[in-house]
Order: sequence, then C-alpha cells, then structure tokens
Amino acid sequence: MHGPASPGWLLVALCAATGAYCVLRMRSPVEEQRRTAGGEALMGFGMAAMAVPAAVASPPRWVWLTCAVVFGVAALPALRAARSSRHHLHHLMGAFAMVYMAAVMTASPAHHVHGGAGVPVLTGVLLLYFTGYVLRSGVRLLPLAVASGTVASGGGPRAVGWGDRPELSQACRLSMGISMLAMLVTL
Repeated sequence: MHGPASPGWLLVALCAATGAYCVLRMRSPVEEQRRTAGGEALMGFGMAAMAVPAAVASPPRWVWLTCAVVFGVAALPALRAARSSRHHLHHLMGAFAMVYMAAVMTASPAHHVHGGAGVPVLTGVLLLYFTGYVLRSGVRLLPLAVASGTVASGGGPRAVGWGDRPELSQACRLSMGISMLAMLVTL
C-alpha cells in the first residue's frame, strides 16, 4: 500500500498476527467457527501481503490481479452464506473491499493518484461501512471483555480454549476492520 513505511510494516505485523490467531481458531470443535476462522485467516494474511509498503516492494500488476481473483473466489462462499447470516455479509464486504483494492492497484501499482477529484465514491462508501463496523465492533467488545473476566476467574462452568474465546475473535475482527480502514485511506 501507499504511505510511509513504518505504519505500513506495523499494519503488516497486525494483519499477519490476526491471520495467525485465526489459524488457531480453526482448531475449534465448532464447525461454523472453523469455517469462519478460515475465511478470516485468508483475509488477515491477504491484508498483510497487500499492506507491504510500496516503497519497499512494488509487485508487478499480475500479483494484484491474482489477489483480485483469489478474493473474488473467496467471496463466493460468503455470498452463499450471506443469505442466512449477517456476519457472512460482512465477510462478503471484506472480500469485495479486497478485490476493489487489488483492482485499483492493478490499474496503478507504483502510485495511485486521485487526480485532485477527492476520494472516489466506492472508496468513500467502503470507508463509511468499515468505520461503522469498527465502531459497532468496539462497542460490542466491551461487554465480552467484562464477561470473560468472570469466566477466567473460575466463575464459568467450563474452560474455554484460545480458539473459542468470543472476546478474542471479536478483537480479531475489530483489528481487521481497523486495518481495512487504514488500507482504504492509503489507497
């Protein structure tokens, strides 16, 4: 992505760590959680790859085109699942945003200039969506963090593994939403 190298590398680290945690979540005994975690791992690692600062590595157009195809294919299961779950609608929006960013980078991999016309409409819509998602996710995370304190202190009926902790999976989604905002801003 475009922008200064230091924040770009921090974004790469955050997205890669999020993807790695999602891989851990794929060990859950709950099938739906494993499937969701797999899609989120793909998104985290894909975002890490796309966030590498352009000043360090400016991949050829075919790399961006490949990213667009991969996330386009990843959107297909999310499209099917979105009919029954709003959460999957968010996965669809995330995959669409990745396809969009890869397409923009395919058109101009070395540098992207808006031509003085301001932010493109589609970028603005995606920025609004992910801003709302981040704010809503942050608010929803607060009660989960408080509730997990009682479970962690022995108040819960069962031990919860790292992959099944709702506050960690919500924090994972929140960090990916924040990362998506950062990537869209630097687009």
